[in-house]
Amino acid sequence: MTSNDSLTARRASGSAGAVWLVVGGIVSVQVGAAIAKDLFSLVPPTAMVWLRLVTSAVILVAIARPAVRGRSAADWRVALAFGVSLMTMNWAIYQSFARIPLGIAVTIEFLGPLAVAVIGSRRPRDLVWVALAGAGVALLGIAPGDITLAGVLFALLAGAAWAAYILLSASTGRRWPGISGLAVASVVGAVALAPPALVEAGPALLDAKVLVLGVAIGLLSSVIPYSFELKALRRIPPRVFGVLMSLEPAAAALAAMVLLGEFLTPVQWTALVCVVAASVGATRSAAPAREPAPN
Repeated sequence: MTSNDSLTARRASGSAGAVWLVVGGIVSVQVGAAIAKDLFSLVPPTAMVWLRLVTSAVILVAIARPAVRGRSAADWRVALAFGVSLMTMNWAIYQSFARIPLGIAVTIEFLGPLAVAVIGSRRPRDLVWVALAGAGVALLGIAPGDITLAGVLFALLAGAAWAAYILLSASTGRRWPGISGLAVASVVGAVALAPPALVEAGPALLDAKVLVLGVAIGLLSSVIPYSFELKALRRIPPRVFGVLMSLEPAAAALAAMVLLGEFLTPVQWTALVCVVAASVGATRSAAPAREPAPN
């Protein structure tokens, strides 16, 4: 084997490993969400999200050690907005899947990043992906069963917050190096959500079992996927990463099926596939505008 062949093999191996890191992160998030939903009788949704944010904030601050002195007002405005979007995204999706099936909630939520991808592309042909996603939503509307208006509205709010999170992440990255911006945002989210979480859960948050469960959900749903995604993004292009992330709704539906016994109807699966396919298509179309040209 020549040196070039060896280098190509190493790159291929690294890319394959990165793909598995992304898939592992997706599975971790959705397994954490399914476990959290199963525990809502013990820990209410708002309190569960707060415990998740506190866990990620403590660990990320310990790792990043963000420098906060000498920061400009603009730096703090971006970090605060990023933190509010992070908190709203997590809180809203937990409120949603407390009311409707996890797979459906994540499918609707995914309209947020899909909208960002389509708007970022600005190509007329991307209206095809909008139409496909719209067809998926329409199918969810006619599907019989366990979908409530409140659950759908919370999922849409989560999607809007996810879109804001994506747009703010670039500004945060420019002003806060590494993961320090995410660490600060996690602290902001934890502080903002503390009052309603404490009111909702009350003395239950002092229970050792509740604290352990909250830390476990925080690790599964935040710390592990964040770590995996950061490592993966060093090895694969954003285009590939975006396409892989489009698998989130399917992973959520499968996790809910295995861990919660939530089975989607054939119509709901068809709707989910429409949204996933639209996300993959929009991400691939928008990719050339986001990726740097090769040297």
